[in-house]
Amino acid sequence: MATDISTTLTELPESRVRVDAEVGPAEVERRVNQAAKALARNIRVPGFRAGKAPPPVVIKRVGREAVLDEAVRESLGAWYRAAIDDAHVVPVGEPEVDLSELPKQGEPLKFSIEIGVRPKAELGEYKGLEVEKREPGVQDSVIDAELESLRERAAKLETVDRQAQRGDYVVMDFAGSVDGEAFPGGEGRDQMIELGSGRLVPGFEEQLEGAVAGEERDVTITFPEDYPATELAGREALFKVTVREVKAKQLPALDDDLAIEAGFDTLDELRADIRSRLGENEEQRVEAEFREAALDAAVAAAKVEVPDALIEARAREMYDSMLHSLSHQGIDRATYLRLSGTTEEETIEKAKPDADVALRREAVLAAIVEAESIEPTEEDMLQAVSEVSGQERVKPEKLLERLRKNGRLDSLKDDLSQRKAWDIVVDSAKPVPAAASDS
Repeated sequence: MATDISTTLTELPESRVRVDAEVGPAEVERRVNQAAKALARNIRVPGFRAGKAPPPVVIKRVGREAVLDEAVRESLGAWYRAAIDDAHVVPVGEPEVDLSELPKQGEPLKFSIEIGVRPKAELGEYKGLEVEKREPGVQDSVIDAELESLRERAAKLETVDRQAQRGDYVVMDFAGSVDGEAFPGGEGRDQMIELGSGRLVPGFEEQLEGAVAGEERDVTITFPEDYPATELAGREALFKVTVREVKAKQLPALDDDLAIEAGFDTLDELRADIRSRLGENEEQRVEAEFREAALDAAVAAAKVEVPDALIEARAREMYDSMLHSLSHQGIDRATYLRLSGTTEEETIEKAKPDADVALRREAVLAAIVEAESIEPTEEDMLQAVSEVSGQERVKPEKLLERLRKNGRLDSLKDDLSQRKAWDIVVDSAKPVPAAASDS
């Protein structure tokens, strides 16, 4: 990030630092001119067309202090990131930013950042560690479960002349009312529901068990207190239900015909394919478990102090990251908390053990990077961004240059360095048979 900024780092207790930053006068003036150009679009200056007044004229008309204030508000985020990069720290949690008085023309702008940082580790042994590794294997019961799932997907619904049971499907008409008055969404025709699926209001499906085709039933339920339609929440409703059909799921036989439907000649071939596919997944799972166990063995051999405040800060970061991911699925914070049945504080508290583990692992990996003098090559970085560059239809070289200009290259280097450090631990680890378990 080509920003004229210099920093001084002071280490504080509890894995915190203070970064004193100074933005050079030239950078401040550049940002002031940018802010003046932006302001010119919204003010009228005699003698100039709308939005065409030069920065000096805008500054004189509005006042330098007002333009500088706007420039700082627009630029502080970028200056913060530049300061963190220049100080070469890995922040954890929310920063406390203290801005000094706004500078006069030709003077630098000063601000300080106080923030938690990744803890430091005192390494123990991290090469040649003995680490348990279980033998991959696929139990027959797992294959049987896959075959049963295949039968379920190939099942057909057939009308039956008997009482409806849990797991059956009921085709029905219904009309609901509250205090004798119909309500929106309370009526339906030819609706099919699986008894026991839990799709309807609690208590509804259970009252249809034992019904037969042609039967009329009264179903009385109470809407939950957190029912989305607030006008119905907590109220009792009566549904007049007419059962049209009772359908049962008919599973195909577990034989060669089922295998042929799935694209195989025999049931034995189908079993063998399932065993092979699950076996590959199991081998990958075993390798992933071994990698984590090797790293955790290195962490156990090291000394790492992780303050409670840092753990909470990382837990909050994990919570915020999860909410950001859910937002792409249309789930906001309030919806998540309602669906999960927990509070924000409870969710963060549950995340603390994982946050503690993550911080300890990162600290040890960072120490190994330093001990082994690991430095990603240009080729490593190009390979790392090649997949993303293909998705964005940009050459890896251009994407890498973009990361460099945006000040995000250090983050990529840190990630790649830690991967290499992790590989050193895993590649040198000595697998030993895992103790037998009941799982």
